[in-house]
Amino acid sequence: MNKPSSLVGIEQSKWGSVNDQDVCLFTLQNKKGTRLTVTNYGATAQSLFTADKHGILADILLGYPNLADYQEDDFYMGCVVGRYANRIAGGRVVIDGKEHQLATRSGGYHQHGGVQGFNKKVFGYAIFEAETSRGIHFTYTSQHLEEGFPGTLTLQVTYTLDDADNWIIEYRASTDQATLVNLTQHAYFNLSGQPGQLIDGHELKINSNYYLPVNAMQVPTGKLASVANTPFNFSSFKKIGKDLATDHEQLRLSRGYDHSFVLKKASSPALVHAAVLREKKSGRELNVYTTEPAVHLYTGNFLDNLAGKNQQRYPQRAGLCLETQHFPDAPNQPDFPATTLRPGEEFYSKTIFKFSVTS
Repeated sequence: MNKPSSLVGIEQSKWGSVNDQDVCLFTLQNKKGTRLTVTNYGATAQSLFTADKHGILADILLGYPNLADYQEDDFYMGCVVGRYANRIAGGRVVIDGKEHQLATRSGGYHQHGGVQGFNKKVFGYAIFEAETSRGIHFTYTSQHLEEGFPGTLTLQVTYTLDDADNWIIEYRASTDQATLVNLTQHAYFNLSGQPGQLIDGHELKINSNYYLPVNAMQVPTGKLASVANTPFNFSSFKKIGKDLATDHEQLRLSRGYDHSFVLKKASSPALVHAAVLREKKSGRELNVYTTEPAVHLYTGNFLDNLAGKNQQRYPQRAGLCLETQHFPDAPNQPDFPATTLRPGEEFYSKTIFKFSVTS
């Protein structure tokens, strides 16, 4: 924990190399002293220092101290997930009449881009600065049939930190063959700045009336279920831990919350207010806005004494993710918003994490 420094702008340092490609750390700082540190390995956010209600900065992201830790990471810590975030049942998909077999896990499903998804790739980068913001364009070309996906996909991920304490994430992608695209940022937040403390006491509001129930494979059943009178009702502020002990089949399947909440029933470019997360002791608040049709709540159910930054151990529910994305298993669910990208089209998605404090 520390006070803001006077530096405004971007600092860059070499962090290591992977497959003879340089991996760097970039620290973006705004006029309020908020500092976002990211790396071109997996377009990963490694730390984010924001002020509490007393003006004291603390790191509100879970992460690792070394590049080698991210290379071994199985929890998608702070990275960009793709080419397809979340799960696809069976891994076999039909795109414009052609069948493709994607990389799958032993459970028989595709997850988070495959064996070596975007979280394990070294991205190109270009820094930019403006009067009230600064950021980085990360670029990666995913070759035809990488992890089974057809088409060569050209991707740009842009991170911007502005002076209003907005972390803006934009994705742009194009392809030379019909393919699937579903991208997300997998940051684990703990607004207390003390990841040894569970996020159970954080209060969450999700602007959604429906969630997607899952089967034993933790893949959506295809139904949209009302949140009313269920542990999934976050229509008003509720502590994360309030209903975790409820004997509910969906909570048992996932060891907690690991579910998508419906923001839109059809794709559109409109930016919607997805969720608000707050932690009263620190006064920190996070508002999430997105063009995506869903936000996926994951409460760190499978973290288990994980070694993180600053010699800190991350227990189960040390952090939570609010992953803005399309619906899981959309290629197998014709009523879900489509995730197919075709030549001549541009995929564009925008998410804003807005940070503030309340007394």
